[in-house]
Amino acid sequence: MKAHDGMYIGGAWRPAAGTGTIAVVNPADEQVIAHVPAGTAEDVDAAVRAARAAFPAWAATPAAERGARIAALRDVLVARKDEIAETVTAELGAPPALARKVHVGLPIVVAGSYAELATAYAFEEKAGTSTVLLEPVGVVGAITPWNYPLHQIVAKMAPALAAGCTVVLKPAEDTPLTAQLFAEAVHEAGLPAGVFNLVTGLGPVAGQALAEHDGVDMVSFTGSTGVGKQIGALAGAAVKRVALELGGKSANVILPGADLAKAVNTGIANVMSNSGQTCSAWSRMLVHRDRYDEAVALAAEAVAAHVPGERVGPLVNARQRERVRGYIEQGVAEGARLVAGGPEAPLDKGYYVSPTVFADVTPDMTIAQEEIFGPVVSILSYEDEEDALRIANGTVYGLAGAVWAADDETAVAFARRMDTGQVDINGGRFNPLAPFGGYKQSGVGRELGTHGLAEYLQTKSLQF
Repeated sequence: MKAHDGMYIGGAWRPAAGTGTIAVVNPADEQVIAHVPAGTAEDVDAAVRAARAAFPAWAATPAAERGARIAALRDVLVARKDEIAETVTAELGAPPALARKVHVGLPIVVAGSYAELATAYAFEEKAGTSTVLLEPVGVVGAITPWNYPLHQIVAKMAPALAAGCTVVLKPAEDTPLTAQLFAEAVHEAGLPAGVFNLVTGLGPVAGQALAEHDGVDMVSFTGSTGVGKQIGALAGAAVKRVALELGGKSANVILPGADLAKAVNTGIANVMSNSGQTCSAWSRMLVHRDRYDEAVALAAEAVAAHVPGERVGPLVNARQRERVRGYIEQGVAEGARLVAGGPEAPLDKGYYVSPTVFADVTPDMTIAQEEIFGPVVSILSYEDEEDALRIANGTVYGLAGAVWAADDETAVAFARRMDTGQVDINGGRFNPLAPFGGYKQSGVGRELGTHGLAEYLQTKSLQF
C-alpha cells in the first residue's frame, strides 16, 4: 500500500498544484498510515481540461470497445483484489472478510455488468419515423463517499465510461488510498489518457470546485442529504445534469405471520454490517404489538454476536464516532429503552461504538427520524398494517427497506405502498443489476444496471 503524492490527470501521475496534504488514519488504532495531496481548484481545472480533451475520441469509440476496456479494468481489480481489500481495511476499518466479499467483490461484479451492458445496450432506437440517439452527457464530476470506497467509485465510473463519458473523480478524504489504487488499475487496464482523472482533496475545496466547474456537464454525488442539497443547487443554477444518492432511514417491516426470528436476525445483521455505515441500512425495525416483546428479546440475543473489533469494525473517524454516540445519548434522553449497547466506548483504542438496540421507540423520536449512520437499531411497535405503513413512510427519506410476511404476495402488496426506492422481500438478496436510489430526500436518479447507465446519457431525435 503506497500512497501517491500527486494527482492522476491525463493518464499520468503529476505533482499537485499546492503543498497541502491530508492525513489518512486507520480508524482501528488511530494511527496515521499515509498522506495524500489536498487538491485545489487549480488541480480540478487541470483534471477537467484533461477529461474535456479526451471526451470526443472516447465518445466516438465503439461501444463494444468501451465494454472491452471496462472488462480489462475489471480483470485488473480481480488480480489486485487482496491488495485492495487490505487497503479498505486499513483506511476504513472494515473487517477483512467484509472487505474481501463486499468492498471488493461487489464492485468487481458491477464492473463486469457494465462491460456487458456497454455492448448490449441500445444506444439507438426507432420511434415512428424518427431515430432516437442516446449520447454521452460529456464530462462527469464524480464525488464519492467513504463508506464503500471502491463500490461507490465503480458504481459511477463504470456506467459513465460505458456511456462514453469521461470522468473526474474526487473521492472522500477519509479513504483516498482505495481511489488511488483504482487509478492505478485504470492505468494498468490501458484506458486512454484523460478518460479517467483523480483529484484527492477536501469536499469544501476540491469537491466544490468540481461541482462548480463550467467544464463539467454532470455531477454525480453520493453522500449526506445536506451536502447533496448544496450540490443540487449549484448544478441547478448552471442547468447541469445531476445525480444524487443521499441519506436514508429505512424501515424493516415485520408483518404478522412472518418468520420473526429470521426477520429480526437478518435485520440486526443488516445494520451491523459495515458498522452501520450504510445509507440503506434498515435502522428502524417495525413489529406488531402482539410480538413486540419477543422481537426485542430476539434482537438483544442477535446483537450480542456482533463483537466490536471482531465482527464489527470501527467508525471511520473520531467525528463520526462522536456523532453516533450523541444520537445514542439523545435516544436515552428522549425516553427510549436501551436493550443492548450504549454510548460508552467498547474498546480502549479505535473509533468503535457498541452495537446498540433501542426499544420503546416512538416515531417522533430523533433516533427514529434522523440518519444515525452507525450500528444502532430502533424497534418500534405498530397496531395494524395501516399504522405500520404510516410509520414506515413517516420520514423525509425513502432509499430502501424490507418487508417480511407469511408469503411474498402479502409482502409485495405492502412494499408497493412504501415510499422508497428499493425493498427487500422476505430477505431477498441484493441484485447489482437492479436500480438503486431513493424517493424524497434520499436523492435523484438511479445507480446500477441499465437505469444507472441511462443517467449518463442524453437524448437526441432525428426527424425524417
